[in-house]
Formats: sequence, C-alpha cells, structure tokens
Amino acid sequence: MTIPGRPAVLLVSAAALAALCGCTVQPTDADGKHRLPVQFQLPSSSAPEPTRTAQSTPAAGPAPRVLWSRGDSGPGVRELQARLRQVEWLFDGPTGTYDDLTEQAVRGFQGRRGLPRTGELDTVTWQRLLAMTHRPGRWELYLMGGQPAAAPDPRCLTGRVLCVSKTSRTLRWMVDGRTVETVSVRFGSQYTPTREGEFRVFWKSRHHVSTLYHSPMPYAMFFSGGQAVHYSYDFAARGYAGGSHGCVNVRDEAAIARLFARVRIGDKVVVSW
Repeated sequence: MTIPGRPAVLLVSAAALAALCGCTVQPTDADGKHRLPVQFQLPSSSAPEPTRTAQSTPAAGPAPRVLWSRGDSGPGVRELQARLRQVEWLFDGPTGTYDDLTEQAVRGFQGRRGLPRTGELDTVTWQRLLAMTHRPGRWELYLMGGQPAAAPDPRCLTGRVLCVSKTSRTLRWMVDGRTVETVSVRFGSQYTPTREGEFRVFWKSRHHVSTLYHSPMPYAMFFSGGQAVHYSYDFAARGYAGGSHGCVNVRDEAAIARLFARVRIGDKVVVSW
C-alpha cells in the first residue's frame, strides 16, 4: 500500500544522505528536467587549521657611533662648535674643548629634531648638522682665538722678543729663539692699523686707562707711541667681531698677567705679517 507523500520523503532523505556522503545530487524540476548539479562537501577533519601570523617587530639597529663628548678636544670639536654657532645653538667659542655649553647646545639641537637628547655628538646628529650648515672658514673656527701660530719672523730668533704675527693673529713670547708662551691677539681696524716693524718696550702700566678713548688698558706694554700690547675686555667678550684702535689686544687675562711680569723695559717687539 502506497502512502501518499512517501516518495517525496524518500527523495529528501536520499538527498540528505547524498549530502552526508559528499556526493553530487541532480534534483529535477516539476517538469522532470534536470537542474545544474549542486556540490555538497563535508568539512575534512584533516584540513589544516588556519594559522595566525604574528606581526614581526623590526629589530632595532645598532646605536650610532659617538664622535665626541664632554671632555674631548681638538679641531673636530672646534668645527662642531663653529657649526652650532651657525644655527644659533651656541654663542660662545669656538674653543676646541667639548665643555658643558657645547653639551647643552648638542642636546638642544637633538631634541628639536626628534633625536635622542644625549648631549653627545654621534654620527646621526653630525650628519643632520652638516646638512644644515656650511664648512666654517678659518675666521669662524678661531673667532675667539686659539689658532696655530705662524712661523716666527727671523728677527724674533735672538734675544727677548714679543713676536707678533698678523697672519696667524698670535703673539709668541720668545727667549733666544725658544717659544715660551703663545697667545691669541687682535689688531687695529682699517682706519687705526697696528704699525708693523721692530720696536722696543719703553713703558709698562699695570692699570692704564686710555686718555684718548677713555677705555681701560690693563697690563699695557707700550712699544710705539700710544700703541701697546694689553688685555682687552672687549676682545675677551666678542673675539674678532671687534678691533682695537691700533693696539695689540690679548683676551687671556691670566696669560697677559704672566707676560707683564716677564717682559722688561727694552725688550724687543716685532710686528709682522
């Protein structure tokens, strides 16, 4: 006996069974025509689980090499200071010595550009500074003095001599051809030049004040009219940004004090290029 609706139930069961077995079933439409096959597939228990890729963190590179730090000295430090002056991070020097002011200037420069504020001059900081500045000239490198002395004039090789070179802007105190001490000096301007030639010290005045310009001239050693070798507060403060009225200015007060104690009336003074 046929139960109405039973074939339909069997068809559904067959289709479900086919789906469970992973087979293809071709159901028919009401008019008996076959539709396109539909694929059924069971999930495989052996299929690999999707893996989650961990996001890799790039390894930090080596720290940049330190070129100079506090306590170092030399021509490289002098160039660093001259370049820091160009970008207005340093206002003293150059002195050639990596001091606390240089360290502060480097730290400020680093912080402004997002670099680690170490205060040490490393290769990365140096490259950034090079890109922002020009190669300093001799005047910039020795704005406050300290330049190497030129070879002494032949007239300085005998006796006791204050040997002054305009080329290197230095004064050597020499005794019998031997250099005892060297200091940085500056000279008169275009309209009040320092006279050149061979002279003698004819007067020393420890606390001298100019009667013409009313400016102090400590440790003055006069050699030609009103021109003398003496300490200059302006030179100590501004370096070669200024000039004298014809005198030979010294910016190192301790050094000029030693010279004043050693030099005698009658000692030779040679001013040359």
